[in-house]
Amino acid sequence: MGTAQGGASSHPTILVIEDESTIIQLIRLYCEDAGFTIVAAENGIVGLETHARIKPDLVVLDVMLPGLDGYEVCQRIRAVAPTPIIMLTARRAEDDRIHGLDLGADDYVTKPFSPRELISRMRAVLRRTSPGPESAIPQRIEFPGLVMLPAAHRVEVDGKNVELTAKEFDLLLTLARAPDQVFSRETLLSKVWGFDYLGDSRTVDVHVGTLRKKLERDPAHPRYVKTVWSVGYKLDPSATEG
Repeated sequence: MGTAQGGASSHPTILVIEDESTIIQLIRLYCEDAGFTIVAAENGIVGLETHARIKPDLVVLDVMLPGLDGYEVCQRIRAVAPTPIIMLTARRAEDDRIHGLDLGADDYVTKPFSPRELISRMRAVLRRTSPGPESAIPQRIEFPGLVMLPAAHRVEVDGKNVELTAKEFDLLLTLARAPDQVFSRETLLSKVWGFDYLGDSRTVDVHVGTLRKKLERDPAHPRYVKTVWSVGYKLDPSATEG
């Protein structure tokens, strides 16, 4: 059984949800050589059932699955657990990558892929997502009019629940854990999307824009997520309109 909820394991359990047996065998060969324990599921329904049963440390998830596709599986996993997810697909379009990441995936690998690179990305994601003293997240973060409950993945503004995507939530949480600290776009890309994410600063700008639309009374004059020109963004703990 995996240890995603309770800390890193010396032999992490990887759930591979993939319908091509040759790819499963390839991943199994390299993962077992790297010391990972592999459990495979050949469709989304079985994958969700297996995830609930074994609670893996990481999921490698194919997008093009029969029946329930990988995007839906990713969304359902993310709704119930913080298990790291690496999407695996033949789709190369940037919009497809961004869609998967917005649903909560931690990384995105395109086919054909290098098995050694996949192992490297698995290790990187496990390092980033393994809990530790420095990564402890408070149960409640509160500013004037804004409340975050990280464990419940809940945000309230002026007493009303606000629905955020996984990446919008992660972006806000990153800013909220260090109020008044200015983060460059590159730093936010690294912290929220992971250093392996192949994107550019526009990704951050787009997500800040959608975040403001959901949080702010007047997105043009934000109370919370402020722009620091030529530098990046910060969360204003005083919540004064800009």
